[in-house]
Parts: sequence; C-alpha cells; structure tokens
Amino acid sequence: MNQAKIYTAIGLMSGTSLDGVDVALIRTDGEDIVELGASMTLPYDDAFRDQLRQVLGPAGRAAPGAEEAERTLTQRHADLVKAFMQREGLAADDIDVIGFHGQTVHHDPKKGVTVQLGDGKLLSDELGIPVVGDFRSRDVNSGGEGAPLVPVFHAALLKSAPAIKLPAVVVNIGGVANVTWVGDVDGDILAFDTGPGNAPLNDWMCDHVGESMDSDGAHAAKGAVDEAVLTKALDHAYFDRKPPKSLDRLDFGAGFVENLGFEDGAATLTAFIARSVARAAEHFAKPANTWIVTGGGRLNPVLMEMLGDAMEEYGGADVRSAEAVGWDGDAVEAQAFAYLAVRSQRWLPITFPMTTGVAEPLSGGTTNHPGT
Repeated sequence: MNQAKIYTAIGLMSGTSLDGVDVALIRTDGEDIVELGASMTLPYDDAFRDQLRQVLGPAGRAAPGAEEAERTLTQRHADLVKAFMQREGLAADDIDVIGFHGQTVHHDPKKGVTVQLGDGKLLSDELGIPVVGDFRSRDVNSGGEGAPLVPVFHAALLKSAPAIKLPAVVVNIGGVANVTWVGDVDGDILAFDTGPGNAPLNDWMCDHVGESMDSDGAHAAKGAVDEAVLTKALDHAYFDRKPPKSLDRLDFGAGFVENLGFEDGAATLTAFIARSVARAAEHFAKPANTWIVTGGGRLNPVLMEMLGDAMEEYGGADVRSAEAVGWDGDAVEAQAFAYLAVRSQRWLPITFPMTTGVAEPLSGGTTNHPGT
C-alpha cells in the first residue's frame, strides 16, 4: 500500500467571539499530525467587529450589509495569509491547500440551516492556492448538527500526546463552548456544544463599557456571583438534552443578568460559562482525567479558576490550559481547519454520529481552485 501524501496546509479560523482571525500551518496526511507549524493572529478592530455584529442572526446572507461584510472578511483573511507567508518565507507553490472556515452568522440545524460568510473562490484567486470552505453544509443537509467540527482533530492531537492519560477532554471556550471527550486512541469520542462561551460576556462588556472582552477577568474578579440568578439560568433545558447537540452564538445571551450591577453581571456570566462547561461531564461514559482548555477562555484566570471549582461537583479533574500540555491555544482551531481541509481532499470523514449526530461518518467541504 502506498503511503498517503503528506500535505502542507494552512488553516484559518474566525470564531464566534468576533475577536479576529487566526492562521496556522500544519503538515499532515489527514490522519496523523506530522508537524504543527507557525501561527499568526489578526485582531479585528472595533468598527469591523461591529459590522459583523450587525449581520448576526437568521437573515444570514440576506441581512443588510452582509455582502459587504463577506467581501471585507475574505479580504482580511487574504491579507493575513499573505503577511503570514511572507513572514515564514513561503510561496504559493509551498502550500497544498487552505482550510477556510469563514464567519458563522447563523446556525440552526433543526431547520437545516448553517450560514458562514466567506468567499472561498475569491480567497483562492487572491492567493493562488486551492481553498476548501463550506465545511458544515453537507453534514447539516444530511441531518447532522453541523457542529462541532474540530473533534477529529482534537482526537489526533491527543493521539500524538501519549503522556496525556485517557479519557481526556479538550474544551474550546470561544464565543460558544464545546467539548471533545476522547475515551481511547481508537477514536471513542463524544463531542457537543456545552452552552455559552465568551459571547454573552463579551457582549456585556461591549454594551456597558465599550470593551471587547473582560481581559484577565478583571471585572468579574471585582463582582459577586448571584447564585439565584445563576441557578435559574442553569435550569435551561439545553443542558439536560442528550448530545450530540449544537448552538448558535445568539442562543444564550446576557439578558438574564440585566438586573445586576456591571461587575456582578460579569462575575455571574463568567460562572455561567464555567458551570455549563462542567455540566458536560454528566454526559460522558467515563470521567475524564484531564480537561485541556483552548480558545480565548483559557486566558481568563477567573474563568479557569471557576471551571476548576465547578469540576469538584463531578469528582474533580486536572484542568489545564493548552499551553500546559505543549499546544498553542490560540492556534488549535486554525490548525483544525487545515487538518479538515486535508481530510476533505482525501474524502475522509470530518463528522461522525457521536460528534454531530449524522447517521454515518461523512466527509465535507467544497474545494475552490484559483483561476477556474
């Protein structure tokens, strides 16, 4: 049997936190990770972040300003890739494929709808490199949740890190939070969106003090968690629903803390993220030894402490940041979409019954070729 080709791939990710776009380089055959390369981030300015906020919701591409937002978003991705490749001394011929997630503006799989802004053909033409986009549609059209997509990459990461004892959990706390529980190296996995990530907290900060996030949990640290308000929020039916399951960024908002003071609201929202993530443990076949946190949430020490405390209700666990196990927590999702692009090229599955609820393992993604 011929050995599978090793691809050099770039991945791009603009998450629901609306904080910016990440780019990362990896080498992989779509199964094993050969090398995790360099990465880079382009933060969004407040004006563009507000532009994206305006097109969130069920109108999708029909929303006023969506066409302009998509064009600007795609161009910013192109500019970042060009800057990244120049910094790393890479030419277009050095890259086999790019994985381009785009910006999710609406996600409602029950209605068979998932909308990501981003023009893969324009990006491919700008860069002169094949671009795989539209990763979610095939799964949703086949009855799956269309999210989360990164679990197969999380499993590959854990496979490449034998020092991490399984079962283990990889948590991504972006705008929405999701988990991947990996039971063994043979691919026993379960994945789902756990509930809100940083999105409602970020919106709270933006609405009250014009800041994009609660940096270092500074405002939450000055507030007090309102346990009565939090308990009511945690009674939401979503948390008891059996996975796989997924969420839209707007499914959980900050409205339930609107009668609290600013800092108490920040503290209660932060606790809501932590405790809803911890509740994921209720759905695992076996308790996990280690929880590895990626995404922006890992940079919030108040949130990380609250998550560690919340895990005590489930027997405790070792909660670590991605960096504590040698990963780049800012790059994991971008790396994942590079990996998924390669799997798409090889027609390997990217979604599974226990990650999105699709009936059988399914490949996905649409490839755009430059100049065609």
